[in-house]
Amino acid sequence: MREIEYRDALNEAFDEELARDENVVLMGEEVAQYNGAYKVTRGLWDKWGDKRVVDTPISEAGFIGMGIGASMLGIRPVMELMFWSFHSVAFDQLVNNAACCRYMSGGLINVPIVMRGPANGGTNVGATHSHTPEGLFAAFPGLKVCSPATPADAKGMMKTAIRDNDPVYVMENTTLYGNVGEVPDSAEGDFLIPLGKADIKREGSDISLIAHGASVLRCLEAAEILTSEHNINAEVVDLRSIRPLDQDAI
Repeated sequence: MREIEYRDALNEAFDEELARDENVVLMGEEVAQYNGAYKVTRGLWDKWGDKRVVDTPISEAGFIGMGIGASMLGIRPVMELMFWSFHSVAFDQLVNNAACCRYMSGGLINVPIVMRGPANGGTNVGATHSHTPEGLFAAFPGLKVCSPATPADAKGMMKTAIRDNDPVYVMENTTLYGNVGEVPDSAEGDFLIPLGKADIKREGSDISLIAHGASVLRCLEAAEILTSEHNINAEVVDLRSIRPLDQDAI
């Protein structure tokens, strides 16, 4: 199977969904001509143009509110936060509006929006760019939260998130964007990974290490050390989704 970078797996997901559904739109700061802060949207503005890949002002509350309003009218926006740390200036939009609209309308109005971007520390970008709010958003009814660890999971879960009729918040990691892994070719068929389904990344019989996002890779490294140095056979469970949470797998 071919191998591609994590960022390219996301890029493929966007490209395929832009082609599949004319209502899919990418929005965010510098996602168009600049190709995204971490080049995840590279080439998409050139291919799809201003109406499908939209640069926004540096106002998270403003452009996220715009995306939520558009989603209520049938558009499927994919909104990039340059860092998830900036969620705080749009908290009302993210929690009160996106999460509550379907319930408050009795199911008459959906909010099929994806919020995505890096949520991690450890890269010397400062404390104000290093928040990991997946646990916070998982606590609010109406939201779905996922954190893919591999290129394949990134592509499959992003495509599923875009097609979901509820808000899905995807927590990425800047340290993963350059990682390379196997991803099925689009010629082999539509590649989707369901939300709320954990994945066993390593079989084991002694203990279980449970993680999500980049922590999965650290757990795989730890599992090898446990085996080689301590004769402990560790299982590694990748949650993939924080909400819905695969409690049966745990």
